[in-house]
Amino acid sequence: MTTVSAQRLASIFVEVADTLVEEFDLIDFLHMLTDRTADLVGAAAVGLMLADGRGSLEFMAGSDENVKLLELFQLQTREGPCLEAYRTGQPVVNVDLSAATARWPRFAPRATASGFESVHAFPLRLRAQVIGALNVFGDTKGGDFTGDDVPIVQSLADVAAIALLQERALRRGEALTDQLQGALNSRIVIEQAKGAVAYARGVSVDEAFTRIRGYARKHNRKLTEVAQAIVNDRTTPPELH
Repeated sequence: MTTVSAQRLASIFVEVADTLVEEFDLIDFLHMLTDRTADLVGAAAVGLMLADGRGSLEFMAGSDENVKLLELFQLQTREGPCLEAYRTGQPVVNVDLSAATARWPRFAPRATASGFESVHAFPLRLRAQVIGALNVFGDTKGGDFTGDDVPIVQSLADVAAIALLQERALRRGEALTDQLQGALNSRIVIEQAKGAVAYARGVSVDEAFTRIRGYARKHNRKLTEVAQAIVNDRTTPPELH
């Protein structure tokens, strides 16, 4: 992995802190976290999963559509790095996917077929409590994390856990299970809006999401609110052209 500058890392944490305000948009925060993690370590893609009220992982955010499909496959087959990091509470690092078939018989071949060559996973944890995991995929060989890289990425995963456990569950007194269920419901609405915009504008799903997210930020509206309006009204704002 390319050495991360202190200035670049600090700017990401400033952006994270700026996101944790009164009008906290959880889904947008999680997508921002996957995007910044991918940029920080030069990853091909990053995905994030959270546990629901029953302790089962659910896909929540990804840096692109390709990783979303792979993460959903991981959940369907019940094997893979995210599930392992979530169960153990420890990072899974520097796994060569071409040599991981014995470890993950179904997931590893699907990941390599998707163009990925390496994978790392980091638990979203606060002390002994683990509430999800962050997956980091590489598409080139020789991109192993060093001993200094692992705590950097783990710290980003820890920030996500703190944001979830404190910003909503503690400061607002909202039950964690209700919060995560609300986030899952929001993700479904966003997926529907992405599909609607992609179909209406003839663009990719990734481009549709970029347009929806950009519109929400430009007009200082929550991502979920804009997505819900698109789904309910069956129309899209002119700025999404």
